[in-house]
Amino acid sequence: MVDLTQLMENEVFMSFASYTTIMLSKMMFMSIVTGFYRMTRKVFTNPEDTVVFGGKGENAKKYLRTDDDVERVRRAHLNDLENIVPFFGIGLLYSLSDPDLSTAILHFRLFLGARIYHTVAYLLPLPQPNRAFSFFVGYGVTLSMAYRLLKSRLYL
Repeated sequence: MVDLTQLMENEVFMSFASYTTIMLSKMMFMSIVTGFYRMTRKVFTNPEDTVVFGGKGENAKKYLRTDDDVERVRRAHLNDLENIVPFFGIGLLYSLSDPDLSTAILHFRLFLGARIYHTVAYLLPLPQPNRAFSFFVGYGVTLSMAYRLLKSRLYL
């Protein structure tokens, strides 16, 4: 059984918890940004959401459309979901495998920086290969943790 007191004294785990909290908060913030873009551009996917702008019946159809800016924010948010969730699972196991503190913190910082930069590159938008580079840095960090975990702690 895991002793929670010991876990809270584990510097790697607490570092992982801190960086993951920042990333999950950033990912949650993307929901608010998506909502903001939908409201300011009056673009919705559900008829009931158009009522705020007087969209009822046939009038609702003008609000049920796609918008390039809304879709860009949505895709950035989706990309977070596709990358932060695997990081969370692998990072949790990695942080509990007793890795070197400085190496673990480097992994966590690189991933966080890559995800923030990816969002900035997506939303502005910055020219490629900015977004691709940040994606591959984050992806590489997750693969690195998975490799180290499989190599040193798991029995196959």
